[in-house]
Amino acid sequence: MEMSETELLLKGYGLTTAEFTYHMPDYAHVLNVFVWQDYDLAPDHPRLFEFIDFWHREIDGPLHSVRFEHRKMISPGEWRNVVGEFPIH
Repeated sequence: MEMSETELLLKGYGLTTAEFTYHMPDYAHVLNVFVWQDYDLAPDHPRLFEFIDFWHREIDGPLHSVRFEHRKMISPGEWRNVVGEFPIH
């Protein structure tokens, strides 16, 4: 049974967005971009590396580069000290 997004976030998963730049199979000098998103665990990123392995096995276009960003959606709240108060009538 697959977990819901909320369950994943509560277990420490965060949203990982990866940008794959790859060579077109028929035109080796032409680069194309593919964007991938999934909930993943930092710092090991098992789902991202599983997708990269899938790409190497199943996709004809060889990878040029991969850039990724990871963001935890549920984190401690931000607190800031309020120095003054301005009442509005």
